[in-house]
Amino acid sequence: MRVLGIDPSSRATGYGLIESRGGVTTVLAYGAVKPPAKAALPARLLAIKSGISSLIALHRPDEIAVENPFLAKNIKTALILGQVRGAVLIAVAEASLSLFEYSPLEIKKAVTGYGQAEKEQVGAMIRTLLGIEDAAMGEDAADALACALCHLNTRLFLRMVEESKIR
Repeated sequence: MRVLGIDPSSRATGYGLIESRGGVTTVLAYGAVKPPAKAALPARLLAIKSGISSLIALHRPDEIAVENPFLAKNIKTALILGQVRGAVLIAVAEASLSLFEYSPLEIKKAVTGYGQAEKEQVGAMIRTLLGIEDAAMGEDAADALACALCHLNTRLFLRMVEESKIR
């Protein structure tokens, strides 16, 4: 199974692509879609949507996992983040892929065992769990990989539960 994790942001939308085959998880790609900082919001949204669409076309993930924050520092930030999420969701819908959403608490708990973990802790655990030696990996990419890993582990767990019911 190939999973593309996405951490939406108007400045740098993180992405992380992982694949699980035969019980081995491999990192295939990670980074951030960074629209021009001084561009108007509609142009940034288009850049994010286009960037995610390109990643989907290039890597052909089986499923998409998106961080779904339930809390923002202020109303303006929440509205902009909602619009960025909309751009991401349109790219996913255009590709006719399954979308799964996880809260930051779920993602942090899946990766670190603690739902209130700091970003640095998430990044350190992602590097350890996925064998990434890139110390310069950005927080956006680390968060997106964490989202992808959360989803992959959730799917594998649910599959094991289903298989145990059959026995």
